[in-house]
Amino acid sequence: MNNPIYATAEGLRLLLLDLAYAGQGAWENDPDAAELMAYAMDKYGALAHKYGLEPTDAATYAFEIMNARATRLAEDPWAVITHAVHLSLVYESRARGLLCSTQQARHSSGSNYHDAERFSERDDELANYHPAFQIEDDFSAIDDPAQESIEDEPTNAYFALDLAIQFFVELGWSHRTARLGLEYIAARLIRTGTRLSAFESLRRDGNGPALLDVDHRSWLAVLRGVLGNQHRDRSHTSEGRGILLRLMSGEGLDELFEDVALARLIEHSAPEYTPASPGRV
Repeated sequence: MNNPIYATAEGLRLLLLDLAYAGQGAWENDPDAAELMAYAMDKYGALAHKYGLEPTDAATYAFEIMNARATRLAEDPWAVITHAVHLSLVYESRARGLLCSTQQARHSSGSNYHDAERFSERDDELANYHPAFQIEDDFSAIDDPAQESIEDEPTNAYFALDLAIQFFVELGWSHRTARLGLEYIAARLIRTGTRLSAFESLRRDGNGPALLDVDHRSWLAVLRGVLGNQHRDRSHTSEGRGILLRLMSGEGLDELFEDVALARLIEHSAPEYTPASPGRV
């Protein structure tokens, strides 16, 4: 049996992007979303049982992390989800044993507290079971990088991305389409590591134009605007740096709007744009 398309990192990213911007009720009504959650239950079911929990618990944690923007932008969304689900199961199991909240269990992860139990539950002497007289596993090695990578998002990069979205919207793009397209480009940039590699990868990508409902010419215009013109002679010019790099370097929207050629490029590549004369920029 063939694996579903969302079993791959890129396939999952595309589905999460689609669900994120499909509007209210997308997760409830999209059959792919239901299949994805069933897949998550199967994928993490054994891990949940390991910690005394149910596959539905693991699927719930997976759903929460799937809705995070950082997951959609991660190099490997499945790796982020798996790590976060694992930690959530560890702390949920710990919380049930300690009779406390999951948040308290996270804060006490480095302690040697034993699970709550009644004295009458054991017939042995205290020294035979009390943690003070035992060698316990050291939980201090369990950190919580998911909290850093998912909740503590790098402000400058995401702030620049939000400004870029605003720039597109003010030039005639719908907010949903602008955010969908820019997050898709940003995710590829994170994965490839350089603007040149991202540009070369995306210019041959058939999913991008389909997501934005634009033709290939407009898609290339968007890539040139966002990532910059990758010609060697333009690398140190505003045209070569692209919108994202310019915003992250401290430029504001006013400077971008003053770049008439850039503003016209983005405006004319919008799906809703109707040219006054034949041909598009």
